[in-house]
Amino acid sequence: MDLDIDTVRVARTRADCALRPGEAFLGGGTFLYSEPVRPGVTGLVDLMGLGWEPWSVDGSGLRVAGTCTLAELVAGPGALGGAAGAAGAGPYRGLGIVGECVSALSLSAKVARTATVGGNLALGLPAGSMVGLFVALDARAVIWTPDGGSRELPVADLVTGAGRVGLAPGEVLREVRVPGLALGARAVFRRASLTPTGRTAAMVTGRALPDGDGPGRVLLVVTASVPVPHAQPVHAGDHEALDRWIDSIDVADDWYEDTHGSADWRAAMTRRLAHEALDELGGTA
Repeated sequence: MDLDIDTVRVARTRADCALRPGEAFLGGGTFLYSEPVRPGVTGLVDLMGLGWEPWSVDGSGLRVAGTCTLAELVAGPGALGGAAGAAGAGPYRGLGIVGECVSALSLSAKVARTATVGGNLALGLPAGSMVGLFVALDARAVIWTPDGGSRELPVADLVTGAGRVGLAPGEVLREVRVPGLALGARAVFRRASLTPTGRTAAMVTGRALPDGDGPGRVLLVVTASVPVPHAQPVHAGDHEALDRWIDSIDVADDWYEDTHGSADWRAAMTRRLAHEALDELGGTA
């Protein structure tokens, strides 16, 4: 759709990211251009002009720029996961779930080449599967602040509600950082929707934790069926503890409900997917 705005500025330097009255940031724009512009927004600042390297990996781990497109994420880090996938071996096997998490968004190839990782995270939508991916990989978000500084926030704490995130006005999600230890961990992905191509209604991701956190422990992450991500370490095979955790989500938070799934159905599907994920990470699936 056409947006009723007056200006579009292309940011080339960090100084260009200083918002003027009435301006908002523009990434890929695939969501922004599908919705009416926010009240009071009269101009956009295009972050794609900053020319950030989409992703890089070294001894400290993986860095993914906020402007990395979903197609670049799959072709780069996703490819590092390789054919071995989440259950295989290798230093990047944790990235075996990247392709599945992107596919969970039910995107066309055209949208995947434009939509960005940072945009998906910053929207804070329950079905935004980049949240489940990066929480499972213990990622931290690096945020540029308007005063020229930066701060870090666990991706697990970035989403504060349905469509709400912990970004102050003028802040930019610069990148997400995944520690090297998480890259080599076995990872898991489960998803449910009302129809084969429908919006994700329940999603469970997770990874095996290092032995230093206790032998046989795994981290499970629930998204899509809840307004904020929920993550919990569980001993592999301890299905009773898993049930207690799912019960605690019911107490702490309302199950999300919309036309893509009722609250009761989402809760039931989440429980089933979580048990499947626990079995897979525990080697019994």
